[in-house]
Parts: sequence; C-alpha cells; structure tokens
Amino acid sequence: MPPSSSAAPLLLSSTLVWVLGGAVVVVLLVCVGVLLLSRQLTARREAELHRDLHEQRLDIERREHRLAEREARADEERRGLEERAAEVAEAATERTALLEQVARLSVEEARAEVVGAAEHEARLAAATLARDIEAAARQGAESEAKRVLSTAIQRLASEQSADLTVSVVHLASDDLKGRIIGREGRNIRAFEQITGVNLVIDDTPEAVVLSCFDPVRREVARVALEELLADGRIHPTRIEEVHQRSQEQVEALCRSAGEEACLQMGISDLHPELVLTMGRLRYRSSYGQNVLAHLVESGRAAGLLADELGVERSACVRGAFLHDIGKALTHEVEGSHAIVGADLARRYGEHEDVVHAIEAHHNEVEPRTVEAWLTQAADAISGGRPGARRESLESYVKRLERLEEIALTHRGVEKVFAMQAGRDLRVMVLPDVVDDLAAQVLARDLAKQIEEELTYPGQIRVTVIRESRATEVAR
Repeated sequence: MPPSSSAAPLLLSSTLVWVLGGAVVVVLLVCVGVLLLSRQLTARREAELHRDLHEQRLDIERREHRLAEREARADEERRGLEERAAEVAEAATERTALLEQVARLSVEEARAEVVGAAEHEARLAAATLARDIEAAARQGAESEAKRVLSTAIQRLASEQSADLTVSVVHLASDDLKGRIIGREGRNIRAFEQITGVNLVIDDTPEAVVLSCFDPVRREVARVALEELLADGRIHPTRIEEVHQRSQEQVEALCRSAGEEACLQMGISDLHPELVLTMGRLRYRSSYGQNVLAHLVESGRAAGLLADELGVERSACVRGAFLHDIGKALTHEVEGSHAIVGADLARRYGEHEDVVHAIEAHHNEVEPRTVEAWLTQAADAISGGRPGARRESLESYVKRLERLEEIALTHRGVEKVFAMQAGRDLRVMVLPDVVDDLAAQVLARDLAKQIEEELTYPGQIRVTVIRESRATEVAR
C-alpha cells in the first residue's frame, strides 16, 4: 500500500482525539463553574438566614425585657392595691363599730331593716305598676277581642234549626200499618229488636214515627223501613236482610257527607278513615245541634278569626273542623270525646298542632298554641249562637247513652238498645256465654246498678234477651 494512504487515517484519528479531549475539558470547566456558582448562592442564603434569625432573636429579647418590666410594675401595683384594700377594710370595720355604738344596732339588724323597707317599697311599686299594666292590657285585649269576634260572627251565616230525635216515614195508605205490625205484632217486634229503634204507630194518618236517641241507628231504620214498604215483603227474615243492606247504604252516605264537608273546608288530604268518621257525625247531634254542621261552622269561624288576627289559617281551620270527631266513636271507647278524638287524629297522621287543638278544646289539656285557643273560640261561637242548641235534649241523650254504657260493661252482652225514651232497656246477650239463669242475674244486676248510678223519672224496665238459633242447609 502507498505511504500516503496509511498516513491519512492516522491524522484523522489524532484530530478526533484532540477534539474530544477539548470537549471534555470544556464540559468539566462548565461543571466546575456551575458548582462554584451553586456554592456561592448557598452561602449567600445561609448568610441571609443567619441575619434573619439574629434579628428575630434580638426582637424576642426586647419583647421579653418589656414583658418583664410590665410584670414588675403589675406586681408593684398589686401590692399597692392590697395595702389600700387592707386600709379600706380596716377603716370600714372602725366605721361599722362606731355606727353600732351610735345606733345601738348590729350590722345584721341594720341590714335587715334597710332591706325590709326597700322590699316593701319595691313590692308596693311593683303591685301598682302590675295593676296598671293589667288594667290597660285587659281593656285593650277585651276591646280587640270584641272587634275580632264581632267581625268573624258578622261574616258567619248559619242555620238556626236543631235536630230532633224522631224521624217520620210517610205511608201510601194506612193499610200498610197492619203489615208493618204483622201477625200478633211479630214484624214490629222483630224490627225494633233488630234495629234498636222504637217504631211508633198511632192514629196519625199515613205516617209512622221512628224514635231513637242515636241518629245513625235511626237513619238506618228509616232507610230499611222505606225499602221494606217499597218492596212489600215484610217479615223478620226480610227485615234482617234489608237492615244489613241499609247499614251499608248509610255507611256510603256517611263517606259522601264527610267528603262534602272536607270540600267545603278546602281540605283535600284528610285520611279516608277520618273522612268516614266525620261523615258519621252527620247523623249525630250535640244539644240538638247537628255535629257535622257544627264542625263545618267551627272551621269557618276559626278561619275568619285567623284572618282577623293575621295568623296561618290552615291548621286553625283543620283543628276546629276535627275538634269533635271523637263524638262519632262508639260508646265502648273509654275517655272523653276530646281525648279520644285527639288519639284518633294522631293515629291517622294529623299534625301535632291539630291534635293539641282537639285535645285542649275543653281544657282537659292546657291550651298552649294559637290553634288551640282559636278552636275553643270557634267552638263557642258556633255552639253559643241563638237557636243552635237545646240543653234538655242533650241531657236526655246523655242519659240514654249512659244506660247503654252500663249494660255494655257486663260480660256476654252483645247489643244494647235504650227504647221508649229510656224507660225500656233491651240487652242482647251471647247465648253461648250467658245461660238462662245468668240472664236473670244479669237483669237484676243491671237494674240495681242503674238505680245506684242514674237519676231518672219513673221506672226503667230491663229486658235481657237470649236468642238461640240452629241453622242447617238442605241440599
């Protein structure tokens, strides 16, 4: 190979070595420079931190010095105050001793005398102020109450008629009276025994009278009698069938009456059971006043009072509308109608303010809400207006209810009917619980209990009825 061709690669290799060596040196110099710069920055930061720490240490020392000076001054002032307090206490003791010598009274006696005089003056001033405030408040409250009540009463229009305890059924002819009575009176006896209603048939032309203190029972009997007359078939078995159907019809009428009353009050979320219970009050009366009409009237009055007073009306209307719902429950339920009605409303999800208004409307529970007070006022407005109620009728109804309640407390009693204006008490017993001998004993016990617990004119005849039935099906 020629010499020139071998020298060229060697020259190129040495050139590359020099270039690479120079690059490495440059990189090393750069790294050294960066390292030196980093150390300088670190040293500068450390110096700044030391300077800041030194300044903070000096500031803390200055504050500690000032605090120590303040504590020293406070200690000195406290010692001075303690010395002054001791001097004042000593001077007060000397002055008290001097006063005791002059007045010949101990400190306790003087204090009691001063306190007694101050108390007497304070009581006198407080009593005078309280009397003036009470008189002014009473005068203002009375005038405002009269204004609110008169405004509400003027806006409330109601009927003045009162319910009676009889229903009249008109007849197409007097010949139907004989069919109602039946052979030897079996139809009329069966009708009265099944319905618990007195059927009065007299010389009144083309009419018979149903008499019963319980309006629901009387209405069922009226519907049953009208259906029997329309059908023409009148006998004991048919009477039982029609009576059962009439009970269902009256139940439907009760529900319809409850829904209509709720519609009048603008209440759409009342529980269905409460609606049905309210509807039953359509056939009940209190002091001769229809209870459902009284509740609708009370709800309207409560709404008017709430508007006049500027309070929320929905709860007031609801409480007044439901306040007598307990009167619809049967005589077996113990307790007053206010407490029973409140428990019923609470059971079906009524708000506690409404429940309280129901239970407090006769002050059996102390009223503590606006709704409760307005319910009482609305109840008084509805019941106290002229022509709304008759006291004698309510006393009569309560006496008959009490008669039935006494009989229902005895074992084996199934049904009780107070007939003939309370002069005849008919008690239906379960034949498998009460035998013939026990029925005689029950009649005697009931008569004795009635004599001891009730006051009544004339006599009350107690009749215990024990009926046994045997039924078979012919196939």
